Amino acid sequence: MFPRLGNGLGLRTPHFSRAAAGDCAGVDWFEVITENALVACGNPRRVLRAAREHRPLVLHGVSLSIASTDPLDDDYLTRVAELARELEPAMISDHLCWTSLGGHNTHDLLPVPYTEEALAHVVARVAHVQDKLGRRILLENPSTYAVFDGAEVTEWDFLAEVAKRADCGILLDVNNVFVSCTNHGWNAQTYLEAMPVDRVGYLHVAGHTHDGPLLIDTHDQPVCDEVWALHASARARFPDASTLLERDGHIPDFDELVAELKRTA
Repeated sequence: MFPRLGNGLGLRTPHFSRAAAGDCAGVDWFEVITENALVACGNPRRVLRAAREHRPLVLHGVSLSIASTDPLDDDYLTRVAELARELEPAMISDHLCWTSLGGHNTHDLLPVPYTEEALAHVVARVAHVQDKLGRRILLENPSTYAVFDGAEVTEWDFLAEVAKRADCGILLDVNNVFVSCTNHGWNAQTYLEAMPVDRVGYLHVAGHTHDGPLLIDTHDQPVCDEVWALHASARARFPDASTLLERDGHIPDFDELVAELKRTA
């Protein structure tokens, strides 16, 4: 259902020159934050056009707000569709969350109530997005620090059912599985086993930090051994899924990230 890309890296500004020049041995593909490339005349778009000559790209958004009760932003979707036509990304993904309420953007990825009503709402909105983009999207499982009362299903069953009913894919963030399961006392292996194998297009790994009893998905640390171990379980269950290493803070040298990426093998 989704292409096998190998091992990828989240492309961030300090490494633009390497990606544009094709000096990126050890990296099979790049994931790009969609919103950073929506300006047609901007430098990020120029870099991505150059990088696309050397490696496949995947668009990863943070503004879809698929679970919000605010109307979907069709202007945003039009711009994403235009970007996709130009860059021809291998996949387009976003998050199973909501980011806006009453027209106000919280700039955070907020958790969904796991109810049948919310499930039907999300499925209908995914259908609209996929019609607008003319392709399947993938939704990423969130990292969460609180959950709504009144859940009718588990988070993993909710995500699996969205993928089934909406005919979309899953971006399985292994670090988010570890963070959320640790924070809520869930079983990470149970989470992995609930994911439909044919719907998981690619995996994320990243680092997190501790804030008292909570784990926080900060993307500013190396991936810990426990997440790498969970990633090994995920690779065994989803052998066709690609892997993407994320780093958004305390970004090291490109070659240091490539060395860390080798742990996906």
